[in-house]
Amino acid sequence: MANLFPRWTNELPLKAVVCVAALGGIVSGLVAYTATPKYTRVGYMPEQPIPFDHSLHAQQLGMDCRYCHSFVEQSAHSNLPADQVCWNCHGPGKVKPDSPKLQALREAMDESSDDYTGRPVAWVQIHETPDYAYFNHSAHVNRGVSCVECHGQVNEMKVVYHAKSLSMSFCLDCHRNSEKVLRPLDQITNLDWKAEDVDKDAFYAYLADKTGKGAEDLKKADSHKTFDRLLIGGHLKEAWNVHPPQDCTACHR
Repeated sequence: MANLFPRWTNELPLKAVVCVAALGGIVSGLVAYTATPKYTRVGYMPEQPIPFDHSLHAQQLGMDCRYCHSFVEQSAHSNLPADQVCWNCHGPGKVKPDSPKLQALREAMDESSDDYTGRPVAWVQIHETPDYAYFNHSAHVNRGVSCVECHGQVNEMKVVYHAKSLSMSFCLDCHRNSEKVLRPLDQITNLDWKAEDVDKDAFYAYLADKTGKGAEDLKKADSHKTFDRLLIGGHLKEAWNVHPPQDCTACHR
């Protein structure tokens, strides 16, 4: 009896296995490349119970980040603002107390309101460190790392969103090149700060006090260099003895 199938069909099972393995490898590679914070978190912009406009409060009104996020200098975690903080400005007789946008705040704070529940405003957290990673806000803020380095230009955001990946490579790049992100401590919450804003005489006097070197000697050593952010960060790194850990135990404890 003649063969029903041609001889080349004998290789079909092997070819199928090879194709499936190749396809699996391609899919795994795509997932590994795209299933990272850069692709899954950047741009995340949840709807909040109160449409808080950071560009209005931080930029136009000049409110300091620490008025609402009051524990960033003392705590490992940056706190969401307590309802009382909002009520200080938007309570009865103050700024737009009857605005419909503030309904959730009145439900939480206004005991004279028919809608009063006493339940705190349920803010949606946007930036959240995974349970397996450790990050200390106070350690960074008190060593010259501004909010803008991790959160972007929040002062320009009408609606806050996840601006940067905050991935492991993002953090490692900062730890390996910390001079790129360091700035004077009094400019931590000035998200528009630039190197040209620095008073050179005051800066070198500060360095002299921290390092024991002469201010004029420091100036002279830098006379042929561009007074830019990298130069400022390099000096601060030396003055503060900043040596960020780069091994696994830095974040995974």
